[in-house]
Order: sequence, then C-alpha cells, then structure tokens
Amino acid sequence: MKILITGGAGFQGSHLCEKYVKEGHTVICYDNFMNGDLSNIRSLLGHRNFKLVKADIRDFDTLEKNSIGCDSIFHLAAQIHVDRSVVDPKETYDINVLGTLNTLEIARRHDVDRVIVASSSEVYGSAKSVPMNEDHPLEAPHPYGASKTAADRMCFAYSQTYSMPINIIRCFNIYGPKQKDTGYGGALSIFTKRVLSGIPPIIYGDGKQTRDYMYITDCVKAYDLVLKSKKFNGGVINFGTGQETSILDLANIIIKISKKDLKPVFVDPRPGEVDRLIADITRAKKLFGFKADYSIERGLTELINWYKHYKQEEWTKPG
Repeated sequence: MKILITGGAGFQGSHLCEKYVKEGHTVICYDNFMNGDLSNIRSLLGHRNFKLVKADIRDFDTLEKNSIGCDSIFHLAAQIHVDRSVVDPKETYDINVLGTLNTLEIARRHDVDRVIVASSSEVYGSAKSVPMNEDHPLEAPHPYGASKTAADRMCFAYSQTYSMPINIIRCFNIYGPKQKDTGYGGALSIFTKRVLSGIPPIIYGDGKQTRDYMYITDCVKAYDLVLKSKKFNGGVINFGTGQETSILDLANIIIKISKKDLKPVFVDPRPGEVDRLIADITRAKKLFGFKADYSIERGLTELINWYKHYKQEEWTKPG
C-alpha cells in the first residue's frame, strides 16, 4: 500500500510510520512539526519507502499533491492539548476542523480506499454513564473537545453524503515512548520525567479524576486492525482498555515503579477538565476481537524503562 500519515512525526504517527515502513509499505509522513519531532522518525530518514513532507495540514494544495495515488490515509494531524485550546481556541479550531475538512475533501476527490481519522474520547465530556459507548452524548466542555467533535461529525457527514469509507477512531488516553514531555505534553510523560528527575509530579485538582489509559502498542494494534479489516470500513469505534485509573493513583504508581521517595503536589484545577472517562470497547471486541494487552502497570514500566535508556542522557546535557 501507499499510505499517507498526517501528523506522522508526532507521538502516534511516528509509531505508525515505523510499523508500515517495516512491513514494506510506502509511507508519506506529513507534518509541520508543531507537535511532531524529527527525533521520532530519524531512523526512517533516507529509507526508500519513506518520504517526509514538512507542511501544514491547512495547506490544501501541498496536502493534495502528496495524497495522489494513496490507498489509505491516517489523519492524525491536530492541535491535541486541552490547555493550549483554552489559550488559543481559534488556532485549535483552524487546525482540527479545517485540517480535517481538507483531508476529507482530498480523499473524496481522489477516491482514497480507506480513511482513518483520529477523533478523541474527549468528545464525550465527563461520563454520564459508564462504561462509555459510541452512542454516549458528545458534551466536550473545552475548545479542544469541541473542535474534535466538529471534526468527528464532519467525517460522519462526508461518509453519509458521499458514501465514503471513513473510519472514526475514538481512542482513550494514549501514552508511551515518544510522547511529548514538555510544555503542552502528555500527563504521563510529564509525570515520568519529573519523577525520574527527583521532582514531585503536579496534580491539578484533587487527583480523583479518572481516565482509561491505553499503551501505544495497543493503540497501533487498534489502528492496524481497522486498516486491514474486511468487516469494518466506515463508522465510529472506541478503543481503550475498559479500565479506569485516577490521576492520583497514576502518579503514585509511577513513583513506586521508579523507586523514588516523592509525594505529588496539588494545585488548582484546570478549566473545563473532564472528571471521568472509561471506554466501552464492546464494538471493538465484537468486530476485531480487540483486547488491550498492556495493563497500566506494565505500560508504565515499559515507559519508565524507555526513559531511563533513551532520555536520561538528554536531560543531563549542559544547558
């Protein structure tokens, strides 16, 4: 296959790029490096099956040029952080909604066989009922979630209007190696970096808010099942573990595995933060036999070991 991956130098995208290059597919990595990092894909540079395009998802002409002849598109390019969306909601809307619209329109014009779009569990807002299935109300309380909801529903509209095979993937909180750990980074990566550096993790609010955390290897497996499935090609589907962990428990697990004598520091809650998220993965089990292989303890152990081997030297560099 010839596969376009928008946001391909980011956390999830880089893992997908690695997988499909190794499998012998031609991969086009499209990224403007707002969230992505060249180090995530450095091992692929120069590979005959890999092409890096440095461009913005809002640049329709460049995106279209690099989509010609593609069998499949993974659309992961996005402004992915709640905090940043509160600071700059317009930027978030432009990237997440208009960028998705560009991708869909190009896929329509060029009859792309399979379109896989990364939506988000944040479209649901706090759980009204648990676990949360695909029919749960969409009540995102912040600009990021609202932008992903708009993009999610635009995908649905394109699939209905143009009979397009658009797969809307709502993954719950993903973590693992290569996740950004500075600025608007992932909570687990930031916690891990601080703890391994001997600094207490910072918790916003009381830490009782819960999430369903899915390790990146399980996430890649989920995307791959959708890409290669002959039973499913169009619709909405959740992927997660079906287990929830509080932010406070998460911090304490990281401290325990890291063998550090630390206690979390509590600060004021963040505006619009969701209280509870837990996936109902019944549909994924029925269609694919999907089950997450990584418990939170196993996943965090893998993440911490990766940091120890690959990140410690970077942290201790002068300056």
